[in-house]
Amino acid sequence: MKYLTPIALLLASSTLLFAADSDWKVLFDGKDLSQFDQVGSAKWRVEDGVIIGGQDGDPKRSGLLTTKERFKDFEIELEVMIDEHGKYNSGVYLRNQPGVGGRTGYQVNIGRGQAEEYFAGLYTDHWLSKGDEHDTIRKVLDWNKVHILAKGPHVEVVLNRQKVVDYTDTNPPEKFLQKGVIAFQTYGAEGHAGWVKFRNIRVRPLD
Repeated sequence: MKYLTPIALLLASSTLLFAADSDWKVLFDGKDLSQFDQVGSAKWRVEDGVIIGGQDGDPKRSGLLTTKERFKDFEIELEVMIDEHGKYNSGVYLRNQPGVGGRTGYQVNIGRGQAEEYFAGLYTDHWLSKGDEHDTIRKVLDWNKVHILAKGPHVEVVLNRQKVVDYTDTNPPEKFLQKGVIAFQTYGAEGHAGWVKFRNIRVRPLD
């Protein structure tokens, strides 16, 4: 049996890490929104390498920033920061129908425990997993790192290096499993025009 030297093992490991990392695709280059479509009345812009979504002074505005590319099974990593007013929260829609302003698949909610029913967890038309229910993991008015795995009916969410969702849907609607866009949400609440910020967004297709 042929044994590898420590240096050879290190090189082999580095090569594997590089190969794995090369599978990731950057969705936002910090410059523009060329890889996205805007749906709804919310306003999206790029400022200092950050995507900012908001209501442009009108709390009744809402909308999505959706990828032009469609994904079925994938991992996505991003950093997010949200407003702290009222019940304002955001979310990442998985496998959403293109051109639709509402949620048509799974939603990884990006919310605040102080707003009671809005947690950092997994949602459809009801809560599948409340995740960071007591709001002890999310950083207030700071960048939060989110990692999402969507593979068939199984969804995992890691928030700031802590797993908050590990859920398998035992009876998923067929549309929840079909290829769709990844969408980022913003909307205001209680008369306040809120905002959400995203940066360092990248995706790794698994199918």
